Amino acid sequence: MIEVVRAGALTTVQDLGRHGLAHLGIPRSGALDEPAHRLANRLVGNHESAATLETTLTGIAVRPHVATTVAVTGAPAPVRVGGRPAAWGAPVHVPAGAVLDVGTATHGVRSYVAFSGGVDVAPVLGSRATDLLAGLGPAPLSGGDRLPLGTPAPRPCPVDTAPLSAPARDLVLRLVLGPRHDWFTEAALAGLPRARFQVATASNRIALRTEGHSLERAVHRELPSEGLVLGSVQVPPDGRPLVFLADHPTTGGYPVIGVVPAPDIAAAAQARPGTNVRFVPVA
Repeated sequence: MIEVVRAGALTTVQDLGRHGLAHLGIPRSGALDEPAHRLANRLVGNHESAATLETTLTGIAVRPHVATTVAVTGAPAPVRVGGRPAAWGAPVHVPAGAVLDVGTATHGVRSYVAFSGGVDVAPVLGSRATDLLAGLGPAPLSGGDRLPLGTPAPRPCPVDTAPLSAPARDLVLRLVLGPRHDWFTEAALAGLPRARFQVATASNRIALRTEGHSLERAVHRELPSEGLVLGSVQVPPDGRPLVFLADHPTTGGYPVIGVVPAPDIAAAAQARPGTNVRFVPVA
């Protein structure tokens, strides 16, 4: 069991999400920075699908009731155990009763905290992930919450090399055009690689929203709702694109100019408000 001492701005339980349920209106959810989630689990000897804690900007503090091994990845942040500095991006022993404190991220947005055995909350539709849009899974954490831990592996395999990607200062996202890129003017499409956007403060687990440049539409009629996938770049009437992340809706009624490939989503999830964004069309 772990007890939440300080919940931070927004901390949720996340795993690899719910797959194959979009036809029921249920998005995948799961960790926004999936490579960081996988690495944190690997460092403590868990299977990659084990649930971790995803923090937002201001970290979290928890007190385990039993000794455990933890690892913090994703957005770099100061880590302290019992008031003493501890390693980030490496397995750390936390004695029973000692407070693990993950501080404010120095870069990026979301840190991932893995515990040996994983966070063992009850799964909902095959996943332990918190889905903020659909309201599935455990609620965002609050001070005083208690979460069960699973049974740790007998002996975690050592990790010799742990590649960690630094959060981007300028976010460059590849974009596979379609299905509705023909709803935009030729000038808007030709100028897209040079257009500059910024990450908006309204961004969340549902979507990375942008501000600044506006894309001009060639077609102005209404569009019936269509299916949406992870990474869809939808353009609302104000012309400022948004990139759908893990908690995205499964349908939408604004044109999708293109889709950001899944490997680029982790960088989008770590982009802070004000970060410059550029979309580069690819084949």
